[in-house]
Amino acid sequence: MFKIQTLNNISRNGLDRLPANLYSVANELATPDAVLVRSADMHKATIAPSVKAVARAGAGTNNIPVADLSARGIPVFNAPGANANARFPRAPPIVQRSLRPTFPPAA
Repeated sequence: MFKIQTLNNISRNGLDRLPANLYSVANELATPDAVLVRSADMHKATIAPSVKAVARAGAGTNNIPVADLSARGIPVFNAPGANANARFPRAPPIVQRSLRPTFPPAA
């Protein structure tokens, strides 16, 4: 069984895709095989020697010490758009505001 440590709240919809007979998922694990993170800053975190991979649910890897993990032979993955559904409700109002006509300031 593979043990996956989550450092943030990860959507149940995503975690449910991991078969329970193959994966154990928890916030606290002494010897995780992998780490799944969204926005938690891992730069000062102690990463267990048992970790074989780190995955980010989202774009970029600025919150993950990629160079340190690469030196240990640990691959880092990211999933751009993995958080898109959570962001979608904010998009229409932002687009509408950006399309509003703007006027120069009065003199």
